[in-house]
Amino acid sequence: MKATTNLANHPAPDAGPAIFYSDVLRILNQAHLPVLLGGGYALEFYTRRGRELKDLDLFIARRDLEKVFAVLNHNGFRTSLDFPHWLGKVCHADQFIDIIFSSGNGLCAVDPLWFKYSHAGTVFGLPVRFCPPEEMIWSKSFVMERERYDGADIAHLLLAWGKRLNWPRLLFRFGDHWRVLYSHLILFDYIYPSQGRCVPHEIRRELLTRLKDEINSPMDAGNYCRGPLLSRSQYEIDTVKLGYRDARIAPEGQLSTKEAEKWTAAANRGETKSTGRTQKKKERRGGD
Repeated sequence: MKATTNLANHPAPDAGPAIFYSDVLRILNQAHLPVLLGGGYALEFYTRRGRELKDLDLFIARRDLEKVFAVLNHNGFRTSLDFPHWLGKVCHADQFIDIIFSSGNGLCAVDPLWFKYSHAGTVFGLPVRFCPPEEMIWSKSFVMERERYDGADIAHLLLAWGKRLNWPRLLFRFGDHWRVLYSHLILFDYIYPSQGRCVPHEIRRELLTRLKDEINSPMDAGNYCRGPLLSRSQYEIDTVKLGYRDARIAPEGQLSTKEAEKWTAAANRGETKSTGRTQKKKERRGGD
């Protein structure tokens, strides 16, 4: 079942950002460009936590990036492609919106299924579509940085939507990285010991069977470290000094060596959020 709601009554950004956000959404709607809302707005849409809404994240297909940028530039906004493997921005004065078409680790590219299973709603009086909760869980599950961990967002999504999720599609999304999903389900049971029914028993049994089969199977001989898929900085020592291969980089992963190095270097420069914002900017805007 598709969910619909109007976020007009929820805590919103100050007038300046709100006008900027609504202008960008209106322009993209008028251009008939497919765009999804993610981040805090989508999380509030699904969980109804009364969260203060600040930053706006827009998700698009990579093939539409040039069209989106062209329309926004034509309307007087500045655009930039900060990280060509997943992230751009549209800016006005000191405000910006992240334009996202994949994930920092390269695993969670926006594809047609994001749009097929999106949910309709209204923001700033405009019709919008929100990223599906399954894809939100998928992409957020890999965010385990020192300064940002999205586990609480996942727990709240499971609490609010666990009984309505398309679990087969969620398992499909994780693929060989199902252990990451399993880790969040184990934590969910710890966080909410009385809410076990939010996760179907057959999903738990499936993942437990996979774990048992893996324990009884020969160990993978590949000398990879998958830590960088979870944190771009905290496992740098493993790939730089301990001799492990970075699982973000092809052929194991989706990134080139240059893309992985640029994304890791941004963390070392103090760009603390997964979207690349600097600590100074985060402090000025009050954090998330």
